[in-house]
Amino acid sequence: MNKKRIISAIALVVLLTVYYFQEKNENTISVISNDVVVNTEGFNYFPTSTTGQIVQHSGYNLSYSEKHEQAEWVAYSLDKKDIVYTDRKRPYFYVDKKVKTTAAHWRSYKKSGYDRGHLCPAGDRKLTEESFNETFLTSNISPQKHDFNAGIWNRLEQKTRYWAKKYDHLFVVTGGVLKGNMKTIGKDKVAVPNQFYKVLLDYTQPQIKAIAFLLPHKESNKPLYEFVVSIDELEQKTGIDFFPELPDNIETKLEASSDYKGWSFR
Repeated sequence: MNKKRIISAIALVVLLTVYYFQEKNENTISVISNDVVVNTEGFNYFPTSTTGQIVQHSGYNLSYSEKHEQAEWVAYSLDKKDIVYTDRKRPYFYVDKKVKTTAAHWRSYKKSGYDRGHLCPAGDRKLTEESFNETFLTSNISPQKHDFNAGIWNRLEQKTRYWAKKYDHLFVVTGGVLKGNMKTIGKDKVAVPNQFYKVLLDYTQPQIKAIAFLLPHKESNKPLYEFVVSIDELEQKTGIDFFPELPDNIETKLEASSDYKGWSFR
């Protein structure tokens, strides 16, 4: 084989290789941040667990704190296709049998003066009946004052769905801050958090961004941006490492920032 044929053969192999990988990755979302190309397929967005008890459901994962009888965090992927307005019948709350240490019973909330506040909202999981019903497991709820649950917490949940549609896809982590002096309710002594948080990661845009909210457990008419904090601050308060699988340079930048300008609050 002469030199010209060898060069042609090499060029053909290179062309076929490029084509193969383009076809293989055509449905894989990639983003570029700080000159690092990040493949989001199979990205592990779950925080660390301080309790060692991870519970997996089809619509979300959680880390259960037996000491506080609720999840220290609930994490899930929220795509714009998940946001549907199907009118589903609300089931009653039921005990999560997957919690090895036994989840709190719904009766602990009865006549307590607190709502059974969703962590992963039912409104985020209306796409299928199974995922919708899962949100009524007692491992996915926390005691919340009604005016908080129906007020600013609901506003943040609705805004999260708005952002999921706007940015196509989000990773969401949420829970109560299970630290400090907290009152308890019911026979199971379910802790009542003094603060609740929500962390959002947009991993589908050319510029990766994240935002964290820390809300006092009381109703407020203040705009949501007044409750924006850095993820670093939230990690210090909770002892949880959020998004530990992000590349170090991206994680450091995102977690130090409390800038909300990349998000639309209108």
